[in-house]
Amino acid sequence: MYSTQISRHINAPRSTIYRALLDADAIAKWRVPTGMSSRVHEFDAREGGSFRVSLVYDAPDGTGKSAASTDTYHGRFLRLVPDEQVVEVLEFETADPALRGVMTMTTTLAAAGAGTDVTILHEGIPDVIPAADNEAGTSMALANLARLVQADDASDG
Repeated sequence: MYSTQISRHINAPRSTIYRALLDADAIAKWRVPTGMSSRVHEFDAREGGSFRVSLVYDAPDGTGKSAASTDTYHGRFLRLVPDEQVVEVLEFETADPALRGVMTMTTTLAAAGAGTDVTILHEGIPDVIPAADNEAGTSMALANLARLVQADDASDG
């Protein structure tokens, strides 16, 4: 198992970004890599609350971890610090022992000028998932998050 860490500066306040981390509709829009769509099955955004999400490959030949073209994962919110940090533990729903195990995802928000530096640390990633794939997917998700919250922030002002 290994860890990755990806950061991005987003031109939106921490409070706006924090809300997007805990909103099921927002999660379905931003926490999905290019070439996939998302379905949020369950989402209880409180410490100890659980979630279940599926990512489905747009192309029929996409190879999923849970089913032919789907990655489904479930977990719970371990720690919520308003406008600062969200810690989640999650695992893939799979029969493949190489993909099993609990992962931790820590999203940290730090004020930076007029915006926020967002850092996502993934820990406990199974070795069979290439680090480059995890990093690319996280970078795509952060780009989606930036587009979502910057558009929301612009419409609020």
